Amino acid sequence: MNNSYQQFPDSARVWIYQSSQPFPGEALDGLRQKIQDFAKSWVSHDRRLNAYADVWYQRFIVLMVDEGQADASGCSIDTSVRFLKALQSEYGVDLFDRMRFSYRKGEQIFTVPREVFAEKYAAGEIDDHTLVFDTMITNKGDLERSWEKTLGQSWHKRMV
Repeated sequence: MNNSYQQFPDSARVWIYQSSQPFPGEALDGLRQKIQDFAKSWVSHDRRLNAYADVWYQRFIVLMVDEGQADASGCSIDTSVRFLKALQSEYGVDLFDRMRFSYRKGEQIFTVPREVFAEKYAAGEIDDHTLVFDTMITNKGDLERSWEKTLGQSWHKRMV
C-alpha cells in the first residue's frame, strides 16, 4: 500500500535515491505512478510492506517503510534496487552514484560530482551556509529534521 507520508512514524525506514539530473517535468506523473505502484505491491517474505514512495524536487526518489508491520528484508531491498535500476535505464539517469552531491542555491537545486562540488567550494560559489541534501539518512525523523542542512553541519564538509 502507498499511504500518506504523514501516517508514518519517525522511526519509519527511509531510502533516498538522488538522480544525476532532474527528471523531465513531462515524465514526473508517469514516474510517480510507477514508484507508487511499486510501493503498493512491495512485499517482504510474502507480507505486504506498509510503504510510501514519491519523487521530491524532480530528482529524489524517496522510499519509506513502516517496519512496525513488517521488516524490509534483504530480498525486498534487493527487489527495490532492481526496480530502481530499471528506472535508471528507462530514464537515462544515475540513481546510485553516492559521490554526487545536491545543494540548493535560492530556489534552484543542483546535483554535481564530488570534484565539481569541491571546486565550487574552493571558488566560493558555495560555502558553509549552502544548504545540502543528506541522502544518507535512514529514517523519517531525520528526513524531517536534517535532510536539508548547511554544508558546515553536514558530512559533505569532509569532501571539500
